[in-house]
Amino acid sequence: MSGKLWIPRFLLITLVLISLRANSQCEFSFTRRNKAFHFNLASPIRNSPHGALSEDGFYRVEANGTVLWFQLCDLLIFNHDPPRCVGCEDCGGESHCGTSCSALVSETIRGYDVCTSIGHASSTKVDMIDKEDPGKGVIVKMSGGSRNQNCSLSVSVICQKNKIDGPLTMVKTDSCHYATELRHPSGCAVAISRHGSGWGWFSTLLIIIFCLFGAYLLGGALYRYFSLGIRGTDVIPNLDFWATVPHRTQSCFGSIFQRFRGPSHGQRASYSQVNF
Repeated sequence: MSGKLWIPRFLLITLVLISLRANSQCEFSFTRRNKAFHFNLASPIRNSPHGALSEDGFYRVEANGTVLWFQLCDLLIFNHDPPRCVGCEDCGGESHCGTSCSALVSETIRGYDVCTSIGHASSTKVDMIDKEDPGKGVIVKMSGGSRNQNCSLSVSVICQKNKIDGPLTMVKTDSCHYATELRHPSGCAVAISRHGSGWGWFSTLLIIIFCLFGAYLLGGALYRYFSLGIRGTDVIPNLDFWATVPHRTQSCFGSIFQRFRGPSHGQRASYSQVNF
């Protein structure tokens, strides 16, 4: 029975690890003018349980006879309409074309549809579209190459809160660099907080000290009350010491103040008489 359950458990763990990897690659945080902007393209949102990731396992856009497939922050998955082109050696092979990369492009060369992998999940990076305007969205950059080509794909995920659009267009620059865009709610900052508005390290340290001090007083009082049978104010541990703390503090600050203030008027007068 345990042998039969091993495979489902293994598959479940694999799916969880893949999900965690996609989430970590799709997360991005940016600080600008005392504000922290956080994005997670894989986080579920309303009407989009996979965030900006395609529920079909891939996005597809075609322009001028060139076909582009891509998936944000994860591997391509083709449950239908798989790529049919030669040249998938580094992206799943001819029988599983596109399944080992994050972006694949097909172009007609001498009558053949030739594939080129232009992005891998391991090389995916997320950055701001415009650092002067963090609310505009993020850009996902992925790179990959085949046949000694250095190729890349840039996908702009533009903030659009109410609906999802794209990808509709594709732009090619140089020989093997492509760009497209999505308009998606995941491109909007999901959490914006003022930097420094929460507890600082000093405040946190003070809270920890006060909590430890309170635990010390409570624990000591309970021990003295139940174990030693002490009653009244004497139940407080080291009561004599704590009673002298205010006087000790006052004396300490008084001596420090006197040192900075200098000698008193009587002392200065005695100094003057000695000099004459």
